[in-house]
Amino acid sequence: MTQTPPDALPEADLPEQLRIRRDKRDRLLAAGIAPYPVSVPRTHSLEQVREQWGHLEQGEETQDVVGVAGRVVFIRNTGKLAFATLQEGAGTRLQVMLSLAEVGEESLAAWKSDVDLGDHVFVEGRVISSRRGELSVMASRWGMASKALRPLPVLHKELSEESRVRQRYADLVVRQEARDMVRTKATALRAIRSTLEDQGYVEVETPVIQLVHGGAAARPFRTHMNAFDHEMVLRIALELNLKKAVVGGVDRVYEMGRIFRNEGVDATHSPEFTMLEAYQAWGDQTSIGALIRDLYLGVADALGSRVVETPAGTVDLGGEWRWLPVYDAVSEAVGEKVTLETPKETLLVTVTASEILVGDRVVAAVRDAIAVDGDLIQPLKAALDVEASREVILKENETDSKRVTIMGDKDIPYRLLRKVMFTAARAGYSDVSFAVRQRFEP
Repeated sequence: MTQTPPDALPEADLPEQLRIRRDKRDRLLAAGIAPYPVSVPRTHSLEQVREQWGHLEQGEETQDVVGVAGRVVFIRNTGKLAFATLQEGAGTRLQVMLSLAEVGEESLAAWKSDVDLGDHVFVEGRVISSRRGELSVMASRWGMASKALRPLPVLHKELSEESRVRQRYADLVVRQEARDMVRTKATALRAIRSTLEDQGYVEVETPVIQLVHGGAAARPFRTHMNAFDHEMVLRIALELNLKKAVVGGVDRVYEMGRIFRNEGVDATHSPEFTMLEAYQAWGDQTSIGALIRDLYLGVADALGSRVVETPAGTVDLGGEWRWLPVYDAVSEAVGEKVTLETPKETLLVTVTASEILVGDRVVAAVRDAIAVDGDLIQPLKAALDVEASREVILKENETDSKRVTIMGDKDIPYRLLRKVMFTAARAGYSDVSFAVRQRFEP
């Protein structure tokens, strides 16, 4: 059943908070006050005020007048004095104070009646340090910069995972980690581009809508181009067009672009994501390996440290990078020599003994999945459905016995379910779909 969004409800049916805020906006309009002015006379950001006057001692006052603006995230009104905390972009906060002696009775009363949490306000006044040592702006005048019609989320309580995914803007308002991640990602992307450009790579843009999808094994999103009356797909990889650019003479080329794969989705796997691919002429695995190392170091330097903490311990990215062949790595992990000629039966015994996957249940499930020859459904269900909390449902399509849908909770290891997909394809199922049910915290 589809729920009607609160904003789409008739005025009389709106939640009280929404009605009160709309009434305040209407009151401002009736008084000839713009609730959403085109601009305000802002002279300093909150960060600039903190940088320039952060040295003030407790109780110290200045005659320096600034104009600041920000979102109200805390408000406290008393008789002749009102306090508010403003917040801007990166999460910088600054206190503003309004006193009866400085702004007058009418302005102070308007503040108390019109301003709510979540509003953006403009405040002009002197920079001071309060009696408690809090850097503040003592207002001489104020104005509404943007009246919020919806209440601000509770700042001292984290949003649920579902709310964070569906309302990214709300997550950015209330959670510093979310605001930091936006800027951290931007810094990392700049560092990647800078490293590639320093090494002579040329960034290009290749078509997102294509006639034939290629460069990977994935199910595409399909669309229709009206101009040519032709079925098209969204790209599933960047590879092919970049290789064409190399063939055409662009010796070093890369693209950082969005990719679309119509497959599984959960809290950690999105149907659309950003992919980086780079190609070079006259290179080999060692030159590409060196590039990968330089990309990691470039990002680490941009973020301020080459030392990172991992579940396996502290890693110094600035140290020696070991060249490790795949079979040597597997042999080292299982404690036995593994080569391309090692029989499958020996590998299964080795994997089970070493538990290099996610425990006995997963090892057994993978082993049984590999061994399936005939009917796919029951053997796989028996292998996977061993815990009610980790149920995997395999259901044949009612109209096509060669199509199968695989569903599971998100704590099923992704690589296991991918293995099941490939096993299903080898067993003769021509169309295998995979979905993971998302489970959110209450």
